Amino acid sequence: MRQVILIHAHRDVAQLNALVAQLLDDDFLIYVNVDAKSAIDITALHPALRLVHPRIDIHWGRFSQVEATLHSMRQVLAEAGAFDKLVFISAQDAPLLPNRRLKHELAALRGRELLDCVPVGPHGWSCAARYQYFYGGAGVAALAGRAANRAMRTLRLRRRMVHGWQPWAGSSWWALSRGCVEAIIARVDADPALARFFRGVDCPDEMFFQTVVMNSPFREQVLHYHFRHIQWASGAARSPKVLDAADFDAIAASPAHFCRKLDPAASAALLPMLAGLRASRERM
Repeated sequence: MRQVILIHAHRDVAQLNALVAQLLDDDFLIYVNVDAKSAIDITALHPALRLVHPRIDIHWGRFSQVEATLHSMRQVLAEAGAFDKLVFISAQDAPLLPNRRLKHELAALRGRELLDCVPVGPHGWSCAARYQYFYGGAGVAALAGRAANRAMRTLRLRRRMVHGWQPWAGSSWWALSRGCVEAIIARVDADPALARFFRGVDCPDEMFFQTVVMNSPFREQVLHYHFRHIQWASGAARSPKVLDAADFDAIAASPAHFCRKLDPAASAALLPMLAGLRASRERM
């Protein structure tokens, strides 16, 4: 069955086009969402992809990341027809399987939601402050948020998750079924409180989709693994390490479908090794 690959990109058109070329397949429909402030020349994009429009000005750690993803989801649902999963990746990712093997792996996971998620709290991810206080905004809104946070800390008050839901968090990258994507969009459209609440959350892209899905009937289908190989830079827990040749053995041993993040210069020696890995797996 057809799979949709959604790529969010903000830099290096050559790297993006190389990724699209690797994923070209009759059973893959490829969408690309380019940050509105990116210097990428959209006229130079690979002709096989579909561009998400209009483009959104995306800011790291702010709700614009979620907004852009929701915007991409809406266009995919409107245009793509029937598909199994929407596979969400970055332009700095690389596939670890040839397309034939990737299709086989995704088909074997039909009916499951590939979502990295853990409960937020002392027995999961200790990041509750991200939603318990106000973040984001600019100008007067930012000043008001900081003032509110000072008052809340003085009075020992905290925001509760919207609707009193159990909060969940995890990686921004996932693969969700069409039914799950439809349910997310339907919930967002019917429940404006969701977007209002998450506009004040720090790094909401690592909490929004997990919390919505895990507080829906689709929670029973969640696999709690997203099949991405990511290594975190030491001393910077919120920043993925740029992978290089020294990481190859760990990448090759991973059950992941994709690895991230890659840089054309820093990962130059690794890139041909990954191409060789995919070629060896094609023969398996």
